[in-house]
Amino acid sequence: MIEHIVLFKVREGTPQAKVDGMLAGIKSLKDSIDTVVSVSMGKNFSERSQGFTHGIVVRFNNKEGLAAYQPHPAHLKVVKEDIKPIVDDILAVDYEF
Repeated sequence: MIEHIVLFKVREGTPQAKVDGMLAGIKSLKDSIDTVVSVSMGKNFSERSQGFTHGIVVRFNNKEGLAAYQPHPAHLKVVKEDIKPIVDDILAVDYEF
């Protein structure tokens, strides 16, 4: 299994509706991309976050599934339309277990 973990720093002052739209867009990828096994996400509550406000975990069966996800049009659309307009920084980590 592959875990694709992404942390976001949502820009201060971003309307909650935009944040909700970003999270809904990310969640929709489970239904749009067949290599996605599961998606979980949430708002950070830890003071150890170094300013990252939200995190997601997307699970895949294998590296090939992740490789298919990255350039997929549905993923690229969410990144372009829902994430980049409201996020100041992104950190991604992928690992196999």
